[in-house]
Amino acid sequence: MKKIFLTPCFPVGVAAALFLSGCAVGPDYVRPDNALPAQHTEQKIDVAAAPAGEVSQQIVAAQDIPAQWWELFHSESLNALIRSSLKNNPDLEAAQAALRIAQENLAVQQAAYFPTVSAEYDANRQRVATTLATSASSGAYIYNLHTAQLNVSYTPDVFGLNRRLVESLQAQADMQQYQLQASYLTLTSNLANAAINEAALRAQVVALQEVSDSQNKILEVVRRQFQLGQLGELDVAAQESAAANAIAALAPLQKQLAQQRNQIKALSGKFPDDSSLPQFQLASLQLPGAIPLTLPSALVNHRPDILAAEAQLQAASAGVGVAIANRLPNITLGVNSYGSAAYSLADLFKSGTSFWTLAGSITQPIFDGAALKHKQEAAQAAFDQARAQYRSTVLSAFQNVADALQAIQSDALALQAAKNAEIAAQKTLDIGQKQLALGDLSRIALLAVEQNYQQAHLAFVQAQAARYSDTVALFQALGGGWWNAQNQIAVRAQRTD
Repeated sequence: MKKIFLTPCFPVGVAAALFLSGCAVGPDYVRPDNALPAQHTEQKIDVAAAPAGEVSQQIVAAQDIPAQWWELFHSESLNALIRSSLKNNPDLEAAQAALRIAQENLAVQQAAYFPTVSAEYDANRQRVATTLATSASSGAYIYNLHTAQLNVSYTPDVFGLNRRLVESLQAQADMQQYQLQASYLTLTSNLANAAINEAALRAQVVALQEVSDSQNKILEVVRRQFQLGQLGELDVAAQESAAANAIAALAPLQKQLAQQRNQIKALSGKFPDDSSLPQFQLASLQLPGAIPLTLPSALVNHRPDILAAEAQLQAASAGVGVAIANRLPNITLGVNSYGSAAYSLADLFKSGTSFWTLAGSITQPIFDGAALKHKQEAAQAAFDQARAQYRSTVLSAFQNVADALQAIQSDALALQAAKNAEIAAQKTLDIGQKQLALGDLSRIALLAVEQNYQQAHLAFVQAQAARYSDTVALFQALGGGWWNAQNQIAVRAQRTD
């Protein structure tokens, strides 16, 4: 951006030219020219096939995201939860109110384009000291005076100060609009992830409960063998410890599950004691098979955080113009007063009672210790800062997309490995339990087998949940599809007047 320096006495010819042309001082905003990449990742993302019984995903390039992307998980419980939360979440309501504030502040500044008009009426009765000459034409020392007048004032926007202020406030209103859309996207993504986490925790609790039940059954067998003299006290103690450890492992998961439920309730605008929300299971969620992936060039138009950063950049650009205009003359024109004055209300508007005053003023800063100059330099620095922040936001957005794509690619491989490990661990456990019943395997040896199966099964459940969560992360990284919504009530503040 070209820096503009002004002398204290602005040339009259230049002022006249600006007045006639109606231009605004300062830079006109130009959108940053981003050199965007042709693809989201360095290497092509290839999603490997999922194991038997699991959904295989496929990335569909250049396909847009639906506005209600969470419906791709085909869970009516999740759909109902998000619909309800969009109506009751307090953070979304606060973002809507912030947008309305910005819009009303913009309307206030736009009013400066027009003259201000006010009407005034005064009535008073007064007595003048008899030692002084009366001001009344009748010569009376006690008299009434009625005055009605109209005041008009107008400040022409010669150098574009008001236009730059309006531009800045319009950009700030746009920023609030995009922050509202970001709140909408964050809320829906958090709800989807919370439902997935709850489902995963429930699956892990069930798995650990099955392990605990199995440990208790084995404990009964070990105690019978001990009574028959086939096993010693060490074997019984080891199995009792294993059964107790299985129960102890349940407690942290149950705590996490309860806390996850509380988070879902808070996101949906409900208190922790509410019992109306549905419970989520992994089996009730369907992983989207086709994953839409928009083009990299579209990301800067879809991500609310990028759009908000750009709006902030435009506001900073307008701020430079405001700082420059504040160093130029300020002109005010107006009919300061036009009205009528009379001693009686009946004579108020008769001939000879009218009065008027025309006035105008021009103010030019001459010396202020270079304060206005430094304010202009600060505005320029604020623009440079906003430009760097915009660039940083763009880079972070592309990183988010790349991370989500690579996570989805790894998830399929991790799920296949976790499934193979679980199958192998299950076979080993089945064989070990049979050998234990026949006395061919010690209880100590079986403990390691049981722990291996427990870890393998929990890893498989976690791998399943990771595919769901990373799919949500990709939808969120791509912007969530808000631009495709037919009904923007959920993301746009509605006037209540």
